Amino acid sequence: MSELIFAPVPQHLAYTDASFTLTPGVLAINAPTAHELFFTARQLRQSVQEAAGVKLDIVAGNPAPDQTRIALNIAVNASRHPQGYELTIDDSGINIVASTPAGIFYGVQTLRQALMQAGAELPGLRITDWPDFPNRGVMLDISRDRVPTMETLHGLIDMLAGLKINQFQLYTEHTFAYRNHKVVWEKASPMTAEEIMALDAYCQERFIELVPNQNTFGHMGRWLKHEPYAHLAETQGEWITPWGDTRRQPFTIAPTDESLALVRELLNELLPHFRSRQINVDADETFDLGQGQSKERVEKEGVGRVYLDFLLKIYREVKARGSTMQFWGDIIMQHPELVPELPRDAIALEWGYEAGHAFDEHGAIFARSGIPFYVCPGTSSWRTLAGRTDNALGNLRNAAENGLKHGAIGYLNTDWGDEGHMQPLPVSYLGYLAGAAESWSHEASVNLDISAALDAFIFRDEAGVMGKLAYDLGNAYQLLDPNSFNSSLFFNALVMSSERLYKSGVGPGEGFSRKQCNQVLADIGEIVEPLSRAKMQRPDAALIQQEFSWVAGMLWHACRRIVWLNSIHAGQEDVALRQTLAEEIDGLIDAYRELWHARSRPGGFEDSVARLERLRQEYA
Repeated sequence: MSELIFAPVPQHLAYTDASFTLTPGVLAINAPTAHELFFTARQLRQSVQEAAGVKLDIVAGNPAPDQTRIALNIAVNASRHPQGYELTIDDSGINIVASTPAGIFYGVQTLRQALMQAGAELPGLRITDWPDFPNRGVMLDISRDRVPTMETLHGLIDMLAGLKINQFQLYTEHTFAYRNHKVVWEKASPMTAEEIMALDAYCQERFIELVPNQNTFGHMGRWLKHEPYAHLAETQGEWITPWGDTRRQPFTIAPTDESLALVRELLNELLPHFRSRQINVDADETFDLGQGQSKERVEKEGVGRVYLDFLLKIYREVKARGSTMQFWGDIIMQHPELVPELPRDAIALEWGYEAGHAFDEHGAIFARSGIPFYVCPGTSSWRTLAGRTDNALGNLRNAAENGLKHGAIGYLNTDWGDEGHMQPLPVSYLGYLAGAAESWSHEASVNLDISAALDAFIFRDEAGVMGKLAYDLGNAYQLLDPNSFNSSLFFNALVMSSERLYKSGVGPGEGFSRKQCNQVLADIGEIVEPLSRAKMQRPDAALIQQEFSWVAGMLWHACRRIVWLNSIHAGQEDVALRQTLAEEIDGLIDAYRELWHARSRPGGFEDSVARLERLRQEYA
């Protein structure tokens, strides 16, 4: 058979002339405490059964060599990294050796990928492997309307564990069911305390640390809009964003003792539900700081100083509870002279989502100051519907390269849901896989065939359709505007008013003709044409096909909408096209409702779909 593919790509892999055929026998656990590997062994046995049709008995100790088919061995100093492993397949069987249970687990994930491709007839090989970044995380936004069901979260965690991810966060503003704050979350279908503890246990079995996440400074509008918390808002009334827009909704909590009391209460309730001794307090994008309650103080001391002082108060609360504080580094990076004042036991999260983000420059600043930091790229899925494949791959690789260059201790791949979290979850699978590969083995992953890996390990598509389709549809943004910032023009055309769209100066604008639109529609049609021929070996295969079909329909609709907006802007509305759009949007909304409830909780849907309902009203 041809050479196997792996994702992440192992650091060192060599094929040999040997081979091994799996037959019924023993899967042996040779470890100081066998139960540490029991879940891992059962997972592997199931994979052997599914891929090779072979039954193995799990035993502890050293059975007779002629009975042993696979051996999982923990030995002191067996690997150069605590999460490293060696995997050997030869004529005598399969051996995985590591110095920790985590290393064995990661070796098993590699072996499972080999089984998916080769079945019972395995080629001889020797793999020596370890991660580039000790902390490899994914953060999923659950605060922009979409909160996944527990079944969805379990499936996602299984996928990420198979890609050797070892941290997971749920970005939270208002979607944890705090017992004394029901007014904030009652319409959001939040994560409950019991669900968090169950999810924590599910993650632990798969060597994933579930890190608590609760915004505590900016992005607090979901709290501040309610009367009991309104007095904590930095601003009530108009304030100006950094890019010049006027906003009226409260956004940031004022850096006061009363606000700190709320933060203290949230930490007291949230943290005991997690095994992790870290928490991401976010504290990002405090855009209106200094425009309200703290205006006088900011004028005297500077906005950076006022920000840092409140961040340090949050840090002391986290520290008092025996945890390490993570925080987004965007605000402090605007005041690099203050970076050396950060505590050396807090973790800065250096984020940026464009391919050319300044991970090099910013990483150097944190490194010079001795501040531990993660690099935090993203999947580029949000505000796009279909993703931005080339931008995502460039962003994820840039983060890994410069994170390693400057000694970052972690890599956190972010998946946001700005403006209604419209993109279906499978749109993010490409970004999850690529980020996992970059964070485990940056150099070795340079030639990874993303499409093939998606087909083999994520979509499980025997027809080889879905990987390329997801990759190419994710690049459809370039058909309209390859330089869209943190979004695609397809998405912007759906959620922006016509006035804002034209004022923004993005995209093809008035020069985009019906002929050009027809070509874009044809190009997208060519990308999704093979969708019905996919043969995904997943229980949600039909759902994935429906999700990508809906995404294509939304892109088509957005393209035609631009032509219609241009006709209005030119003073000659295309009424027939408006009627076509009105007919289309009903079906798209109906499909969106069905797809949402297949993976997500009901809370938040009405807020999200309202963006599409506005289109229906506009066409009417």
